[in-house]
Amino acid sequence: MTLQKSFSKRLGAVTVVASVALAGCASTPEPIIGPASTQARTDLGQAGYSYTRATTYMLRPSDKISVNVFREPDLSIENVRLGVDGAVSLPMLGTIPASGMTAKQFEEDVSRRLLAAGLRSPMVSVNIAEYASHLVTVEGAVEEPGVFAFQPGSRLSAAIAMAKGPTNVAKKEQVAVFRESPEGIMIAKFDYEQVSQGTMLDPVLQPGDRVVMGTNGLSVFYQNLLQALPAFGVFGVAAVR
Repeated sequence: MTLQKSFSKRLGAVTVVASVALAGCASTPEPIIGPASTQARTDLGQAGYSYTRATTYMLRPSDKISVNVFREPDLSIENVRLGVDGAVSLPMLGTIPASGMTAKQFEEDVSRRLLAAGLRSPMVSVNIAEYASHLVTVEGAVEEPGVFAFQPGSRLSAAIAMAKGPTNVAKKEQVAVFRESPEGIMIAKFDYEQVSQGTMLDPVLQPGDRVVMGTNGLSVFYQNLLQALPAFGVFGVAAVR
């Protein structure tokens, strides 16, 4: 009799644990129909974050470019990477700065240098082969934390999607974005559910951003407890269903 009571008590406890854990699996919030919010909230540190995508792209360290000089294959080069100093080494010209210029500006700069070096009427085209400088780190309560390459203009929601989304123990209203600035590392807070609804700014990512999805410590406790319990966990979930 005592054994049966003990079993019933443990089964009931597991049922309660399973119920709480399953309750933590929130559904996707209902979107708010109409224009999405584009306003940064200064009270959450979002002043330096923008909804607007840049209309021009400035070359950055680690980007790969291809430089083609018309009818001069010996002066052309494919997939050359900008160094950490933002410079690139080209035939005949040696190492020259490229970071901070658009592809068009760099074309004009290379043309001027080749003209000064004695090449008559140089025609130069520059293409960006890889936006290798565009990396974002996503960690915390996401399914697959990691470092991801992204296309210029991608948003915070894209970074979380690349990490396969929040886990069922995520505290979605606590998403921290760390970003380098001239003043140092700045931190802004976002609510992922509000971003998903369109009621909060979904900011454009910048190279080097670090995104941390918050974790509900209480839910983690219940998740760990369920994993620690052997066969009783199965009965508990079955009882809930």
